[in-house]
Amino acid sequence: MRIGNMNVQELSSYIDHALEEGITLFDHADIYGKGYCEELFGQVLASRLGLRDNIQIQSKCSIRDGYYDLSKEHILTSVDRMLRRLRTGYLNLLILHRPDTLMEPKEVAEAFDVLQASGKVHHFGVSNSNSLQIQLLKSCVKQPLLVNQLQFSIMHFGMVNSGIQTNTLFEGSIDRDGSILAYCRFKHITIQAWSPFQYDFFEGVFIDNDQFPELNRVLARMAEEKGVSKSTIAVAWILRHPAKMQTIVETTNVERLKEICQASKKVELTRAEWYEIYHAAGNRLP
Repeated sequence: MRIGNMNVQELSSYIDHALEEGITLFDHADIYGKGYCEELFGQVLASRLGLRDNIQIQSKCSIRDGYYDLSKEHILTSVDRMLRRLRTGYLNLLILHRPDTLMEPKEVAEAFDVLQASGKVHHFGVSNSNSLQIQLLKSCVKQPLLVNQLQFSIMHFGMVNSGIQTNTLFEGSIDRDGSILAYCRFKHITIQAWSPFQYDFFEGVFIDNDQFPELNRVLARMAEEKGVSKSTIAVAWILRHPAKMQTIVETTNVERLKEICQASKKVELTRAEWYEIYHAAGNRLP
């Protein structure tokens, strides 16, 4: 999403750094840079024979100018345009970006069948979808839905709170997502956590933010104890959950990328540490 200000050489170098850190999955969407991010990535792929075979690419469709569109025609057209921009013959994973209330599950199923049979898409997933929306889609779609991209971070924790605070009158007990965390675990759908450093909805980052002094104090102490950064601890908090989430880190800063990757290499929070961070974010247990 954030590569639009890079040139081909910069992006190529960034991809190499990502590969060195063990990152092989790259997340796109047709709306990122109005398609330019995919186009730029495609230029890198065209300039480096063999790179495509060593990475996985996922992209998303459904968001249009002022509305959402999960019609069969739009899905098929979107994928063709993605492949042209990316200069590749296939996507490893196609994700439905936002739920379309006018969606006809049968149309989506027909589109998925065409894309799979043609080899243009190998696997499928959803984004920002609740449990019943996924079940409705699965009433017609025969392919497994491998992922669900959901906003999740230390300061965007609704799907955790609704479980922890069940059967209380606490604000956090309100279930806005159909118990999506438990549902995805039950159905073996991998949650891909987006905006792992944001609070609210694109209001800003919580790290080193004066609005969250207690949280930053705890993050700083744990970071010092473990010899990593606060960003590392923030991602380790997500990865500690037994749902085995993936994190969409959204940074183009190589040094920060290296810091973040330490979360899966040298940090595993204890249960007590996980809950201490949860408390520091302003939550309480029943």
